[in-house]
Amino acid sequence: LQAAVPSGVLVRVQFRVLHTRFFQNPGPDREPVGAFCCYSKTGSSLEAHYLCHVVTRQPVSAEHLSLNPFLHPELQTPGPLLVAGPCSAESKDQMWSVAQALQASGRVHLFRAGLWKPRTRPNAFEGLGSEALAWMSEIRREFGLAVTTEVANTEHVEACLKAGIDVLWIGARTTVSPFAVQEIANALRGTGIPVLVKNPMHADLKLWLGALERVEATVGGPVWALHRGFSSYGPSDFRNAPMWEIPIGLRAARPDIPVLCDPSHIAGRRDLLAPVAQKALDLGMRGVMLETHPNPDCALSDKDQQITPEALFALMDSLSVRTEELDEDQITGLSALRLQMDSVDEQLIELLASRMALAEEIGRMKGDRGITILQLNRWREVFATRSDWAQACGLGLDFIEKVLEQVHKESIRVQTQAVSSKKDSLKNN
Repeated sequence: LQAAVPSGVLVRVQFRVLHTRFFQNPGPDREPVGAFCCYSKTGSSLEAHYLCHVVTRQPVSAEHLSLNPFLHPELQTPGPLLVAGPCSAESKDQMWSVAQALQASGRVHLFRAGLWKPRTRPNAFEGLGSEALAWMSEIRREFGLAVTTEVANTEHVEACLKAGIDVLWIGARTTVSPFAVQEIANALRGTGIPVLVKNPMHADLKLWLGALERVEATVGGPVWALHRGFSSYGPSDFRNAPMWEIPIGLRAARPDIPVLCDPSHIAGRRDLLAPVAQKALDLGMRGVMLETHPNPDCALSDKDQQITPEALFALMDSLSVRTEELDEDQITGLSALRLQMDSVDEQLIELLASRMALAEEIGRMKGDRGITILQLNRWREVFATRSDWAQACGLGLDFIEKVLEQVHKESIRVQTQAVSSKKDSLKNN
């Protein structure tokens, strides 16, 4: 193949139906990036869907990696981009096991692993840090996989650059701070390394755009947006509310920045990964980041949202890929506004559920203390203050009166049920 391709010409070599690699003849004055052998389908012991086979595997060269779509977003792939790997680097054996499975599938564009884990509570597993960087470098060299990890400060950046990490990502907890984002961008100044920027923890499109713009202006390389959902208060099916209108808004503001989705952190549980990933692809996102572990139930972090490599491939096979671009209406028109309304309604229902959970707790407390359920003075206070708040927001008084009346009736019902349940429990004991 190398002899047949003119120097410097980029061609596409399809190994499997669902996977594509790029090959470029570097010319006689440079080392080849790989050797290829083509087989015919007849008379070959290989399966029919193998069109080509890598004969030799050389250490990954900068030129070979420069053909990775994460370094060149303009390169088109036949299916969604896939970033996959364990939530945390736990051991070399664990990393090796996942990397072997992912490399054998030929479907992964980036191998991910968290080395420094910004955990919400202390005493949780926070990653192995620089110790695991050597494993990432070995995976890059041995399996030909481009690798990525999260950085949160200058020290992380310098360690990753020294280790040859191909792509970096900035996490949601870091994106909330313009100072932290700028510190990372300054440490990467002029390197041209691709950077994925996750949305901030809370739903702030301008803050997300600002982080992307800081990286874009300083680093000088490809910048990708990574949608991982937003923190929300109260009960929800999702670990982080998707609020799809936010990435849609980002696409409308910056259509030149490609967007990925992180279903693992949005879903927080395995049964929701596929529908979240499908929704992301339906909205025109370029690909997904999914966490995979050889034994998810034994993972040291986020075990409920990790799946085995086999389950990962089955999930990817189940997805339907859009072939057409989103039209203007889906991004900025009526469909986009309806999507925003759907998200607001979802949040409204979650807030009402949270209010009723508080009402239930108040009901139990009233029952313990012998206080009557209906407190007229409290109701008058609620009605007066909420009516003022509503009018300040431009809502009609008649409308808010009806809403408050229904909310109050439901609160009384929930409190009464809580008191009755308490009494029944005492009788049974």
